Amino acid sequence: MSQTTVIEKSTLPRITERTRGQKHGPITRLMSPSDFGRLLKPFVFLDLIDNQGTPFSGFGLHPHSGIATVTYIAEGSVRYEDTNGATGLLPAGGIEWMRAGGGVWHGGGLGEPGRTRGFQLWIALPPELELGPSESIYLSPQTIPTDGPVRVLIGSYGSATSSIKAPSPMNYLAVRLKAGERWSYQPPAGHTVLWTAVGKGSILVPDELQQGELVAFTSSSAAIEFGAQSDAEFVLGSAVPHKYHLVLGSHSVHTSVEALQQAQTRISDIHTRLIQEGRL
Repeated sequence: MSQTTVIEKSTLPRITERTRGQKHGPITRLMSPSDFGRLLKPFVFLDLIDNQGTPFSGFGLHPHSGIATVTYIAEGSVRYEDTNGATGLLPAGGIEWMRAGGGVWHGGGLGEPGRTRGFQLWIALPPELELGPSESIYLSPQTIPTDGPVRVLIGSYGSATSSIKAPSPMNYLAVRLKAGERWSYQPPAGHTVLWTAVGKGSILVPDELQQGELVAFTSSSAAIEFGAQSDAEFVLGSAVPHKYHLVLGSHSVHTSVEALQQAQTRISDIHTRLIQEGRL
C-alpha cells in the first residue's frame, strides 16, 4: 500500500514581512541593512532597476568594500567599468559579479536606448573574505546555467551550478514563468533565510505578490510553490544565515569596526590613484 506524506500547514513557508521599498527615480531600494537586510543577511541590499524607457545617466565610479554585488539584467543592457580594468556592455540575461573584498571602485549606467530592468543584490562577506582581494566577473547570457525556468545566478539548482564561487552557502535564482505555470523550490538543508522579489507580473505563494514587491518567508524544511497569475519574472534567495554583525560604511558592510577602517584606507588609496589618472 502506498503512503502519502501530509505536510501540516503550519510547517509550510509563509510570508513574515513584505515591502515595496523606497523609489528614487529608476531605482527602488527593496532591502537595506536597517530593515530586511538584518532579517535576511547575508543578503543586505536589494535594488530593483526599471527605467521605464526613460534615459538615465547612471552612476559614476564609486567604492565598495566588505560585500559582493550581483547585478542581473532581465531586459535591456547596462554599461560597466571597474578599477580591476574591466569595461563593457552587459546585455539582458547577463550578470556582473563584483566581490569588493578590502576595496574596489566600479560604476556604470544604462546601455542601449530603451527599457532596462533588473536587480542589484549586495551580499555581506564573511571575515576571511571581507578584506581579501577584489574580484570582478562578467558573464554573458549564454554562460548562465539553467534548469527549466530557472537561471542560476549564484549557487545551484537541479542540474545547474553557477561558475561563480559563493562566499558562503547560498542560492540566488532568477525564475520566469508563463501565466498558469507552477514551480516549486526546496530550500537546501541549513538555508533558513528565504525571500523573493517580483520583477514582472504577479505570482501566488499562495498569497499574491505583484511586480515591485519583496517578501521574507519563515524558515521551513518544506518546499514552497509559486504559481504565475500572468507572465512573471522573479528572483529568489536562500542561504545559511550570516552570523556576524553588520558594521556599515557609506558604501561598505563589514563584520567589525577594525575591518571597516582598514578597507577605508584602501578605498582612499584607490581614490588618489583615480584622480591621478584623470578618472575622477
